[in-house]
Amino acid sequence: MTMKPWNTLTIFGLSATLAVSSASALDHHGGDDDSDEKEKKAEIGEKAPNFTLTDVHGEEHSLKDFKGKTIILEWFNPECPFVVHLYEEGEFQTMPNELHEKDDYAWIAINSNSPGTQGHGVEKNRDYHEKWNMEFPLLIDEDNTVANMYDARTTPHMYIIDPDFNLVYHGAISNAPFDRVRGDGEKVNYVDRAIEQLRNGETVSPSYIQPWGCTVKYADGERRPEPRRDRDRERRRDRRR
Repeated sequence: MTMKPWNTLTIFGLSATLAVSSASALDHHGGDDDSDEKEKKAEIGEKAPNFTLTDVHGEEHSLKDFKGKTIILEWFNPECPFVVHLYEEGEFQTMPNELHEKDDYAWIAINSNSPGTQGHGVEKNRDYHEKWNMEFPLLIDEDNTVANMYDARTTPHMYIIDPDFNLVYHGAISNAPFDRVRGDGEKVNYVDRAIEQLRNGETVSPSYIQPWGCTVKYADGERRPEPRRDRDRERRRDRRR
């Protein structure tokens, strides 16, 4: 891959911008509530926590700016084999761009890997953004602020926020890592299914499926376990059917 030259002033300026962006990510609120929600965590059925991050080209993006659209968040690592397969051979060759170009949708990729870990670095991510023709924002969250808000655990880890700014799904993109179906049956794209349910005015179900992929590289080095609250919620919902 040919790397584009950066001068020292450019690198210093973008680093400063990212530092400001990480701090501004803490100034978030779901919907129109202006109260301080610095400790708010993303929960299925609740308003999505807002955040502001800087993309690989130095532009700031706030989640609330996309309110009114169906928002798809994708946790991203350009050196994760699962992500590489999706962008070079799988669904992500076309799916993200096709959705993002529609007026009612927004696709946003987020890299939360900490400095010194696999897939980290603004320049590296910018190169992959161009290589894979990603026509949607790729945001940098190197201090894990937003990853902690959303309890992101893998790359990819998908989140869907409805036009009313409610989190309606998070988990795996499909049941087929590397296009190999887990268990019996046919391949299912869970994001496509959730989007279709929203189009039809239905409740997204299931709202959580355990994600697969590479772990998000948190600064503390710990793996995030599968959240018990999501497993229990789905089990209760299944028993009511």
